[in-house]
Amino acid sequence: MDNNYVSQVELIREVFHYQTRFEGSTMVFKIDCPVTEDPGFPGLVKDLALLAKTGFKVIIVPGAKENIDAVLKQYNIESNYINIDNFSVRITTKQTIPFVEMAAFDVASKFMTFFSASRVEALIGNFVRARGLGVQNGVDTEHAGIVDKIFADSLKRVLDLGMVPILPCIGWSPSGKPYNVPSAEIALAVAGALNAEKLFFLSVHDRLRVKNLSDIEDLEIRPDGSLVRLTPQQAEFLINSNFVPEPALRELKLALNASRSGIHRVHLLDAREEGVVLKELFSNLGVGTMVYNDEYDSIRAFHSRDLPDILRMMEPLMQKGVLIRRNPEQIQEKKADYSVLEIDGSVRACGALHDWGESQGEIAAVATDPQYTDKGLGRKIVGFLVEKARKSKMKRVFVLTTQSQDWFEALGFRETPIETLPEQKRKSYDQTRKSKVFALNL
Repeated sequence: MDNNYVSQVELIREVFHYQTRFEGSTMVFKIDCPVTEDPGFPGLVKDLALLAKTGFKVIIVPGAKENIDAVLKQYNIESNYINIDNFSVRITTKQTIPFVEMAAFDVASKFMTFFSASRVEALIGNFVRARGLGVQNGVDTEHAGIVDKIFADSLKRVLDLGMVPILPCIGWSPSGKPYNVPSAEIALAVAGALNAEKLFFLSVHDRLRVKNLSDIEDLEIRPDGSLVRLTPQQAEFLINSNFVPEPALRELKLALNASRSGIHRVHLLDAREEGVVLKELFSNLGVGTMVYNDEYDSIRAFHSRDLPDILRMMEPLMQKGVLIRRNPEQIQEKKADYSVLEIDGSVRACGALHDWGESQGEIAAVATDPQYTDKGLGRKIVGFLVEKARKSKMKRVFVLTTQSQDWFEALGFRETPIETLPEQKRKSYDQTRKSKVFALNL
């Protein structure tokens, strides 16, 4: 079968999987102002409109910093900043705030225009109650504010109508006083208030890469050197190191703050990439960097419903003779021995631990999804099975292999004579395969 056709089928399967999983969920998109000037901006909004049409609840929080800068410069108004908690905050005076409002709503209207072109209703609304930052380090920030409350019920009603709320970087006090509120803070507050499934930060920066990866274990990296995903612990390590260049460092800090506030998955994307949101959302590996605080991949016991996935992964290896041929009945008969590794609800690796007595177990049927061969999933499965054997009071695990001896040696297994196998296994040893025995003492 044509490999290109197979890859297309796998892509379609992933799209349907994620469509089913996330349909109806709430997703917040914080989009930097320069994105609106990129030639691909109309296509980005078209993709967001497509999500809204197909049952996703989409919320847009546009950044406006650069547009505010341009408007203030046009009217010869000076703008100063103050550093608060390592973030720059614009000191927004009584003279400045009308121009800030104008610039912020101008950016929001650009989104409105392109959503209308895609025949999706959008609404620019006052969903943010704000309060002033007040005097900071002896400086009166005047109309600079922070989020006091998100009107979640109002947002939910808009979303239930199938509309897309657009939240400019302006909030109002109960008395109607306007405040300039950082769009990143609004995005984080909205995602928390609505228990959003995902929060996206879209910029015009390249994919997140780091200078030195040797000190970080289990880091998932693409061939181009970009990071696939990070735990909060890994993200914090990178932030405290000198590995991450600006401006990616600021975005990573925002993602870590969001993750720590309870948002399960935060995505950092380069909005200039064609179809970036769809690629990130509808594939396991995505194209950006995800900071996640839930268990993204997990190993669990085999269920009968996993049988098609296991056979699909094992078939190419059985054809090559790497694995002995097993039929569905044989797998079902020993199903208690099998474990599978899931990524986002999809089975991507499997393996089995067979107890042969004499305190010895055999690790067998180790297979991974061909798309994930370089992600270390096989190593994770073997490590899990080794630990399972240890907890079962086994003293040794072994494997029989014809073509994977180097891989097992790298995991600490050492070649051993056939005579060291348990008696029952020696009786069933296939002399025609001439498999080598590698063992690991526990």
